[in-house]
Amino acid sequence: MTSLPVVASHLVGAVVPLVIPLEVCPKAPPGAQKYADDVMGYVLWGVGIVFFLGLVIAIAALVAGRIVNMPHATKMGIVGIVMVIVAAIAYVVAPGIVDGILGNGCI
Repeated sequence: MTSLPVVASHLVGAVVPLVIPLEVCPKAPPGAQKYADDVMGYVLWGVGIVFFLGLVIAIAALVAGRIVNMPHATKMGIVGIVMVIVAAIAYVVAPGIVDGILGNGCI
């Protein structure tokens, strides 16, 4: 004759996976990973261009402000250079922080 705690543990062991999924990981549908990689590649390439253009425009504002004797343009050029550098650092560091918070993505 089995005792009540043994029956209860078997019952809980059978019911809990039905109620609470133990681990669900996100997975791309078949064939979709190629397109996701293409889109991410385009985004990374576009972000690199935006960083480069931001740096060029900030340097142009700095130089133009010095040439035309406009201190506000010079200050904005310096602030622009600093902001591009800060954004580039955040662009590299932020995914690591998000990955550390979310883990491997499984629930």
